[in-house]
This record gives sequence, C-alpha cells and structure tokens, in this order.
Amino acid sequence: MTTTPHPLPPPPLDPPERLLLGPGPSPVTRQVLDAFARPTLGHLDPHFLRAMDEVRAMLWPLFGARPGHGRVLALSATGSAGMEAALVNLLEPGQRALIAAHGVFGLRMAEVARRAGAQVTVVESEFTHAPDLERLQAEAQRSQYAVLGIVHAETSTGVLQDLAPLRAIADRAGALLVVDAVTSLGGLPVEVERHGVDACYSATQKCLSCPPGLAPLYLSPRALARTTARATPSQSWYLDLALLEGYWGSDRAYHHTAPIQMIYGLHEALRQVHLEGIDARFTRHRLAARALWAGLESMGLELGVPTARRLAPLTVVRVPEGVDEASVRRRMLEHHGIEIGGGLGALKGRVWRIGLMGAGATLSTVERCLTALGECLAAHGFTPRADGLHAARAAVA
Repeated sequence: MTTTPHPLPPPPLDPPERLLLGPGPSPVTRQVLDAFARPTLGHLDPHFLRAMDEVRAMLWPLFGARPGHGRVLALSATGSAGMEAALVNLLEPGQRALIAAHGVFGLRMAEVARRAGAQVTVVESEFTHAPDLERLQAEAQRSQYAVLGIVHAETSTGVLQDLAPLRAIADRAGALLVVDAVTSLGGLPVEVERHGVDACYSATQKCLSCPPGLAPLYLSPRALARTTARATPSQSWYLDLALLEGYWGSDRAYHHTAPIQMIYGLHEALRQVHLEGIDARFTRHRLAARALWAGLESMGLELGVPTARRLAPLTVVRVPEGVDEASVRRRMLEHHGIEIGGGLGALKGRVWRIGLMGAGATLSTVERCLTALGECLAAHGFTPRADGLHAARAAVA
C-alpha cells in the first residue's frame, strides 16, 4: 500500500523591512511590535480587563473629551467597521441621513448609511476641495435628518475639514454629528467635546502607529441616548454598541473573544503617545509635513491641496505630465524599500499620496523620501529642480 506524501508547508514568513509612507498602515515601533509577543490571556482575565480599562482611559484625551463624557471603546475590527458601527447604531430604517462627501470615504459613509436603510442625501464636493458648507447648511434647513456625517481628514484627497461650524448645521437639521477621524486621531486635534461631535471613529494603523485591526470609537451622551431609544435593534449584532458596552463596561458580559494581542499593541501605542505628549505629537506631525511640502515644491512638484485646507499626516502630490505614477511607486518600493500610495476614485492615476503618520512623521523620514523620490523621478524622465533636502531642513529650522 502506498501513501501519498503530504506537501511540505511553506517556510516561515520573512517579510522585508519597508518604510511605510502611504495612506496606511504607518510604521510600527519596536515597542508596539514587542507588545504582541506578550503572553496571550483569556478575554475575561483580570489582567486583560485592566488593559482594556487603561486603553479606554488613554483614548479619552486623544478624542478631546473628559473621561466619562459619553463612551469610548476600541472595536475588534478595522476603521471601516468603526464607520459602520456608528451609522448602524444611530440610524434606523427609513430615517434620513445627510452626508458631506469630498472624497472616497465620504462616499463610503453614504453607502453604509444606505445599507442601514436610511434615506441618504449627499452634498458632494470636488475632490481636493473642502465640503461646501453653504450647500450643506441649505440642505439642513430644508429637512430634518437623524445624522449629519462628514470626514475630518479625507484620506483619499488630503483635505482637512474644520469641525467648528458643523455643530450649528447639525442642530438646524436636528441631527447627530458623525465624524470620520481615521487619519487624524493621534496626529491632529479632534476635540469632539468642544465641537459637539456625537460619534467619532478612527483606526489604529494611521497616526497611532499600531497595526490595523481595531477601531477606536467615541459616542457622546446624545448618541448613547439614541442607541437606547431605538424602536428596532441595530441591524448588526456584532457591532451593536449596547452589547459591546456590556463587555467593555463594568458588567464584563461576554460578547465576543477580543483580539488579545491587538489590545496589547494598542495599549503600547497609546502609551507612546502619552509619553511623548499629545500636543508635542501634533507639533511633530505638523513640522514633518511642513518639511515635506517645502521639499516637494523645491523639486518642482505641485501639491494637490492649498495650504489652508491641507492635511498634515497625508500629502497629495500631483504626478508630473508624462510620468507613469505606478512605475514611480514600484521603483520606490523595489529600489528604496519605501511605500507611497496612489490616487483613489477621481484622483486615480493622477496623484501620489505620501503619509507622515505616527512614527513616520520625522525629518529623517522626510529626507529619505525626498531623496528616493528624486532618484525615481529622474529615472522616469523628470528632472527635479533641486533635491528638496535644503528646503525641507530650512522649513523646520
């Protein structure tokens, strides 16, 4: 009798070192990576529950809310699930949602609201432009809405939206204000309490410098009241915030088996944020972006967003005429070990997206990126006016 030999398994994974300067994920520090190697505990072990409580405590000031003002938690899912959790818990079938879309992720918010059964009105603006607040206000006066949704830092376009005017617009519509802070939390002030934000979701893999897998989420007291006053249960059992609060809150009621190591990683990432200091971290992101902008412009490249509405953690760069953007990105990766992103949606093939997020927001990272990009552009027939390094250093001197 002959037996069929089993094929040998592949060798262990040995991923290369990359400098991640795309729209996410961002570079992860050694301290965070080491946290993943700590012993796995049960999801109701007292030591793990304490880690959950400490994650909660460290998230409050990042969101810009007083501890206990509403709720914070970290969903066991990526940032897109944070978006879905906010909308499926705050919207019921047949209710109206008003979404300001100025990029791919605003449009995604609208699609999630539709799938939650809402009647969705989208006020769409051209990519690289901020939302048209006059049109948004006019729509808010025309009808009542359950939710007003907007993206704080639009990852697809590099546009930053000022949150200050939005509470008044939401009030005119009778709406809860839902904000996408996936690319801003930990790199820019969000200040949910100051701006009257009712639900704000983010992700771990951007300015927090943690691998993807968790979605920090804030809910205001108003939003919590909406979740308890629903006439119908949330369409998602897994993302039902009442059930999740039973696990994250004092009851510790079993809901799902939490990703233990991901919580360890986020715990360490948040510790690094607080050791650095939140304001110091914001300053570092701002200075790194200023250096990058100066370097790129000195090379003769055009930035896609005016300075006043430009997003520090993510910069959109227009591809020079005659240059194949995908080939430049491929050369950056293969020859220099650097990942940058291409365009999404209407900007596909027209721009690069360079992320300076979390541990990647440093002058040394900027210098390495500018040097590599200059070499790759020259290899593709575009001669930069300068190497960009002098301008970058001068911008932060």
